[in-house]
Amino acid sequence: MLRRKFIKQGAGLALGIPAISVAAAIQHDHTERALDKLAQLPPREAATEEEAWEQIAAMYNPDESFLNLENGYFSMCSVPVMESFMQKTRSVNSQSSFYMRRMMQPERSLIKSELALFCGVQMEEIALTRNTTESLNILIQGIDLKAGDEVLLSKQDYGSMQEAFEQKAKRQGVVLKYVEIPLLPKSANDIVKAYEKSITSKTKMMLVTHMINLTGQILPVKELCALGKAKNIEVIVDGAHAFAHLDFKISDLGCDYYAASLHKWLGAPLGTGFLYVRQNKVATIWPLMGDTGKEKNSIEKLEHTGTTPPANYLSIKAAIDFNLRIGLKRKEERLRYLKNYWTGKLKSIKGVSMLTPEGIEQSCGIACFSIENIPATVVSNRLYDEHRIFTVAIETDEVKGVRVTPHLFTTTEHLDRFVQAVQVIAGENPAPAATPKKK
Repeated sequence: MLRRKFIKQGAGLALGIPAISVAAAIQHDHTERALDKLAQLPPREAATEEEAWEQIAAMYNPDESFLNLENGYFSMCSVPVMESFMQKTRSVNSQSSFYMRRMMQPERSLIKSELALFCGVQMEEIALTRNTTESLNILIQGIDLKAGDEVLLSKQDYGSMQEAFEQKAKRQGVVLKYVEIPLLPKSANDIVKAYEKSITSKTKMMLVTHMINLTGQILPVKELCALGKAKNIEVIVDGAHAFAHLDFKISDLGCDYYAASLHKWLGAPLGTGFLYVRQNKVATIWPLMGDTGKEKNSIEKLEHTGTTPPANYLSIKAAIDFNLRIGLKRKEERLRYLKNYWTGKLKSIKGVSMLTPEGIEQSCGIACFSIENIPATVVSNRLYDEHRIFTVAIETDEVKGVRVTPHLFTTTEHLDRFVQAVQVIAGENPAPAATPKKK
């Protein structure tokens, strides 16, 4: 597996990690040529260049005993990011308390500066957290609302966030109103209308999911933020699946708050996330964990979670550089191409229904499907047990299907194998799908 030992040294990544073998240096050259080739093409055209993307796939080291099509929970780090993480873990461990007391804060500030630049916001508006759920709980529990104030959210929002607001309703008497988001809307305007008709004079806050984790449906966040601003309603955006999946800047959205996990589509180490708070809102937020040592208008008051592992955060820079070298728009179009590749083939299988809207504005790399008369859990289990293909079953009141999330190491050959497996489960093809060889 020498091709997996790719270590990036320059041309935008600059991780400062020495080459470990001649094979790694050769792989580096191949990958650089592939990236240069993609950079010369329009992003949508570049998305179809299989040979070039195979070189990028070599930057990852997935377990090859099964085919992983469930990369939405968290995405594995690329090899250069993982090498950065291990190197920094060793360095922090060797310096122990000296690092934590003397060096951690300055380096943490540098990481926040890089992340803020990547987001298009100010460093003073970024708090480093462990994940989206923590970020959103900081807001939900820290924003003052009074009894009778209304909050708009949806049953398709992430379950933990619904539960956080339900707790707030029980403790503080706020009123929760659930917007009915159409599963397959004709246009983004249908979603805006659904929120607009739910607004009353008592509405004080909206929770908007940028990309719904159940189906991959993209909501028109910019339009919904404009709606909130026009009605004097604060808008919290759950960006867990959209950040570093879609090409955008938070500053372009017009939201008051934005939260995301960096261990999802950015590919930073597991346990990294962030919270964006518009600067004029910082002073109004109570910390989730008590902190009276920071100024009221300092975003750092929201970062108090005790001792945390620095190497995770220090490797965010490597993940940002990795994404920038590929290009966010090229990455977005590649993920969308992969989704369109397998969904296009599944639509021809009898009994299969797609639960994700089409169109570049309504979906990208994530999609969900169902097979008539076969529960989603059964389909997902059979995909793994019989074909060694890992997916996740979605079983909610709103959505019942199998979610599929390819990544940059996924090839069209992988997806052909997946399609063949679905044909077998749907009863269209009696032949068993090929299974990957074990290491």
